[in-house]
Amino acid sequence: MTDHHLGAPIVVSGVVPGDPPFRVVQIHGNPVGIARDMLDVVRLAHQAGLTHVDLDDPALVRWVGGGKYRWTP
Repeated sequence: MTDHHLGAPIVVSGVVPGDPPFRVVQIHGNPVGIARDMLDVVRLAHQAGLTHVDLDDPALVRWVGGGKYRWTP
């Protein structure tokens, strides 16, 4: 079961300063890991059982604090 009616199942947080900077990824409200680039987001989604990941689909992915090309604070 999914909670699509509550928003996008994948939420990518704003950039966290670090070396290298990263973004926290949540799937269905649960933190699943950190991403340092778009491929990490796709990898984490696949590990969580999501097979078709369209990073441009706002019904699937919500980017907080900048879109998919934002990876620096």
